[in-house]
Amino acid sequence: MLNGISPLISPELLNALYRMGHGDEIILADAHFPGDSFGQRVIRADGLNIPELLEAILPLFPLDPYAEASLAMMAPVPGDTLDSTVEQAYRNAMVNAGVDRNILIERVERFAFYERAKTNYAVVMTGEMAKYGNLILKKGLANI
Repeated sequence: MLNGISPLISPELLNALYRMGHGDEIILADAHFPGDSFGQRVIRADGLNIPELLEAILPLFPLDPYAEASLAMMAPVPGDTLDSTVEQAYRNAMVNAGVDRNILIERVERFAFYERAKTNYAVVMTGEMAKYGNLILKKGLANI
C-alpha cells in the first residue's frame, strides 16, 4: 500500500498510468465494452464503477489542457437516448477529485469510438453497467 493512492487502483493500473505519455489515452470501459477486441492492453477492474475509479485516478492523472477535449464518451446510436445521470456522476467524481466540473466532454459516434479504442494505451474493464458509460481520458503533462 502507498500513501495517497486509492486502494481502488491496482498495481497494473498504476503502472499503466505511470507509463503513459502526453497525449496517450486510456479508456474506462463499461462491462459490455469489447475491450479484448480493441485494446492492446486490457486491465481488469471488475466490480468497480467508473465514477469511483475516475475519482481515484484523477488526483494522479493530469488531463491534457492542450486538447480541445481531454475527455470523451460514446454518443448514442440514432434513435437511442442517453441517461443524463451517467455524465452527471462522472462530473461529480471530477469535482471530488479537484477537476473543473465544466470541462468539455466530447461525444464520439459508436464506431468512431471503437476505432479510437484501437489506438488507446489501455482499456480498463470495469463493472460499470450504465449504457454509454465508456469514458476516454487523454493524458497531459505532470505538474512540475
